[in-house]
Amino acid sequence: LFPDANAMKDDLRRQMAKPEYDVGQYYHQAGIWQWIARHPRFEKLTLAVIGLNAVWIAVDTDHNDSSVLLQAEPMFQIAEHLFCIYFSFEWTMRFMAFKKKMDGRKDFWFVFDSMLVLTMVLETWVMTSIMVMLNFPGSGGLGDASILRMARLLRLTRMARMARLLRAMPELLILIKGMAAAMRSVMFTLGLLAVIIYVFAIAFTQLCEDTACAREFKTVGHSMHYLLVKGALMDGIGDVQKLLEPQSYALLLLFYIFVLLAALTVMNMLI
Repeated sequence: LFPDANAMKDDLRRQMAKPEYDVGQYYHQAGIWQWIARHPRFEKLTLAVIGLNAVWIAVDTDHNDSSVLLQAEPMFQIAEHLFCIYFSFEWTMRFMAFKKKMDGRKDFWFVFDSMLVLTMVLETWVMTSIMVMLNFPGSGGLGDASILRMARLLRLTRMARMARLLRAMPELLILIKGMAAAMRSVMFTLGLLAVIIYVFAIAFTQLCEDTACAREFKTVGHSMHYLLVKGALMDGIGDVQKLLEPQSYALLLLFYIFVLLAALTVMNMLI
């Protein structure tokens, strides 16, 4: 169920013994493209633009009410075009720096950035060009509704740009890897919690039948949700006490047993 500590230590030692990965090993050794791609100032400038873009996503979300870029205010259009120009330029520099262009597939971040730049170009330039050619808004071509749906779908891909910040902060990647390593144990713990909730939900559904508390324990599914929120997450445990105490102290005692098992035991295993 739980990972072996010695095995994890051995795996960590093997990882530390490996030579540090550097995409530069696939670059040309001379030339303007590789010089720009390797330059520390170029990397720092890219990280600064990524951070600025992350902030701009929030500004655009709060203040840009247009569904498509073509209908947005000039400030938002200019900003999107500038970001698209820079990220396209950055991708081009890195692509041209590869000695063998197919080696770009070996670098995860280059592949990831390629998809992001592609969606950005589609949203900023391709969709805008299509709308201009179709004289949007109008009734021909793809149709207004189809274009709006495609535009909204492409706008959702903006959130994926936030993942590029992980490349600048390796500590975040370490935390994510730790969460992934603990996921198996967490899933088994949540499975145990689900079993406990299921058993007690059946008990309360049957015991509360034809009583005043039946409104909260009408079905097993409803009872499971009620016990999860009120018992396991302990959101309003006093409400359950006021509901069950007038009916039966046995029901109240059963609920307290559920809280001890679910909230104070299983939930604390996740901490």
